Amino acid sequence: MIERQRRTKILATLGPATDAPGVLDDLFRAGVNVVRLNFSHGDPSGQAKRAAEVRAAANRVGVEVGILADLPGPKIRIERFAGGKVQLKAGDRFDLIASADAAPGDASQVGVSYLGLPQDVGPGDVLLLDDGLMQLQVVEVQGERIINTVLNDGVLSDRKGLNKQGGGLSLGALTERDKELIGIVAKIGVDFIAVSFCRNAQDMNDARAIAQQHGCDAALVSKIERTEAIENLEEIVEASDVVMVARGDLGVEIGDAELP
Repeated sequence: MIERQRRTKILATLGPATDAPGVLDDLFRAGVNVVRLNFSHGDPSGQAKRAAEVRAAANRVGVEVGILADLPGPKIRIERFAGGKVQLKAGDRFDLIASADAAPGDASQVGVSYLGLPQDVGPGDVLLLDDGLMQLQVVEVQGERIINTVLNDGVLSDRKGLNKQGGGLSLGALTERDKELIGIVAKIGVDFIAVSFCRNAQDMNDARAIAQQHGCDAALVSKIERTEAIENLEEIVEASDVVMVARGDLGVEIGDAELP
């Protein structure tokens, strides 16, 4: 058994690059303590296979390695463009269409995955696309159509993420897919479940209740990546076993200078 005295732990995200024979053994010998299975990508059966390989490799190396299942959460994205991408210029009008029937996008508009977005935004709000590389300012909301002015030149391509500067989106942390995945990761036997885009203690309590329904006592990790989570940090900490500051999405919403 390899003895480790470090207080700081190393978490490694697994993917195709770590599937080759011997890679996990090398990672664990190098000091990895926890592996992350990202359920935003791949299929559950593939992640279950990786989890089994982690247990086997840890046994071979003689170390204990935790497995963290990272739930996708309610990531808001624009839909696809007819040509895959568009060039936008500052001052242009560019609309977001919150409709399941939105046509493929072009340089004037594109669909958005969150159909409740028109209720969460208003004139003057700034919407951040593609991790903030493209910025839009809301001019007017007309039903399912959000009329915006482009704030900077840039290229926007299919399925990029969308945030509202300063937060304020009412979308809950647990999607129906997340709830299904909690049951799946319970069967896999993970050690940690990460709840993405949590807003408050209730999001964490809901996730714990679902896990317990499946006989799962995995530790719950709250991912702090929304403005609302900062405002409710104390209650989230009390409802969580582990807290992770997801600096990428959080930095997009509140600005890098305000990151905790």
